[in-house]
Amino acid sequence: MSVLNAPHFHDEAAAFAKLESVLWPRGPICPKCGNTERIYVLDGVRSKPSKKNPEGLVRHGLKKCGKCRNQFTVRVGTVFESSHIPLHKWFQAVHLLCCSKKGISSHQLHRVLEITYEAAWFMSHRIREAMRSGSLAPMGGTGSSGVVEADETFIGRKKGVPVKRGGAHKNVVLGLVERGGEVRTVHIDNTKADTILPIVNENIAKEAHIMTDDGATYYKKLGDFAGHDAVNHSAEEYVRHEDGKPVITTNTIEGYFSIFKRGMKGVYQHCSEKHLHRYLAEFDFRYNARYALGVDDVARTERAIRGIIGKRLTYKSPDEALTD
Repeated sequence: MSVLNAPHFHDEAAAFAKLESVLWPRGPICPKCGNTERIYVLDGVRSKPSKKNPEGLVRHGLKKCGKCRNQFTVRVGTVFESSHIPLHKWFQAVHLLCCSKKGISSHQLHRVLEITYEAAWFMSHRIREAMRSGSLAPMGGTGSSGVVEADETFIGRKKGVPVKRGGAHKNVVLGLVERGGEVRTVHIDNTKADTILPIVNENIAKEAHIMTDDGATYYKKLGDFAGHDAVNHSAEEYVRHEDGKPVITTNTIEGYFSIFKRGMKGVYQHCSEKHLHRYLAEFDFRYNARYALGVDDVARTERAIRGIIGKRLTYKSPDEALTD
């Protein structure tokens, strides 16, 4: 049996029940006053009639707060709020985006879900917003592998910047990955030490052992960490073994960048600088909830669903910026 045979992927009532079980494990919560008692279920309520639906549509999952008298559904206060797309199609979109290692394009969602391209683009960005964790805990601390690799890569092209030799016309992404653990990436303005090192020092625990390439950046004002080793890429050295030290390499972060670039170039093909942070959040999310960490597709999808609370984006068009 396919995972997509689950009722919440096809039935609207089942989709609301599923979302409520994920977001309200202890029962409904009024989004206006926070009340958890005297929440009434409003069955059989329909929307206003229209030419397309003379009898109106059933309002699934409608609740009423006995304290403030507010009517609401579980979609209020999430990226699903005010969407005209059926909730079961939202579930399908989230699952497809979470289980596709290199992502799924808006055009593909448009064809599979039988919605407009604009609506598919709308969904994709809101799901990516739900995937953003905003994690601030230092990496490589106690109870972890203790080895963190740091490196930068270049992707796309900055708007209005002429193509030059090197990477001055491209967007820069800094990546930090803990071996056997999670990754954290951030879009940065340049590769200068004053830009990179504050991020490295803030996001890596002092107990960690840092691995980098031979770039001069990491030899300037680097924090007081347990250790720092580098491989000499300019001499075509990629792995080095030294007694008493972890394997000296940056192959883990390079492997992550490989997946990221294959997805960006092979699936998405183009990404403007203003949206890059959401694409990074998408690839970080899937890497941090991968099979190697004991997370399967179903659990990964539910983790993304739990991230929808309190995140809203206003809709313009695929050619315009999304605003918070």
